[in-house]
Amino acid sequence: MDYRNILHWTPSNRSSSLQYNVQWKIYGESEWLNVDGCQGTQKLQCDLSSVTSDTREWYYARVSAVGTSSMSAWALSPRFSPRWNTKISPPTLRLSSNKQGIVVHVKPPRVLARKMRSNLHYKIYVIRPSGEEEVIHMDCCSNKLTLTKLNHKTKYCLQAQTGILLHAKSSARSPVACITAP
Repeated sequence: MDYRNILHWTPSNRSSSLQYNVQWKIYGESEWLNVDGCQGTQKLQCDLSSVTSDTREWYYARVSAVGTSSMSAWALSPRFSPRWNTKISPPTLRLSSNKQGIVVHVKPPRVLARKMRSNLHYKIYVIRPSGEEEVIHMDCCSNKLTLTKLNHKTKYCLQAQTGILLHAKSSARSPVACITAP
C-alpha cells in the first residue's frame, strides 16, 4: 500500500526456534542481496520498501527458514513492481466552514506525500442533497479548497480520491464526510 512493499509468509513448521532470512533482487540481475533487519528474524514479515523504492524496476524477494541444524529451501515471491502492484490510499478530508463557504482540507497518505508530492492530484466529490455529484480537480500542490455558491444551511457530503499522474493510478474514495453550509 502506498509504495510500501511488505513480504509476508506462513511457516510450514510452527517451531518457535525458527529464524528467517530474506533476500531481494531486481528482475534480470543474478545477485541476491540480504535485507537489513530481516536476517535471523523471528517475525513472519519483512519490510522491503527501502530496497524496492525504484518504481521503474521489477523485483523478487525470497525467504528461507533456519532451524538449529538446517536451512529450508528458498521460497520465492512472485515478481512485483512498486509502480504497478501498489494500492493507493485515499486522502483524509477535514471540513470546516466560514463566511465564504465550506473549507476542504485534503491530507495525502504520509508515504505518498514524501515520495510523490509533485505528482499527486485529488478529485473532490461534492454530493449535493439531491444525490447529484460534482467533481472538482485539485492539483498537486494545493491541499485546501473553499466551496462557494452553496445553498445556505444545506448539508453537503464530500469524498476525495488520490491520484498519481505519473503512474496513472488512483485510490478508492475516502469515507464520506458531511457538513452544513453556513
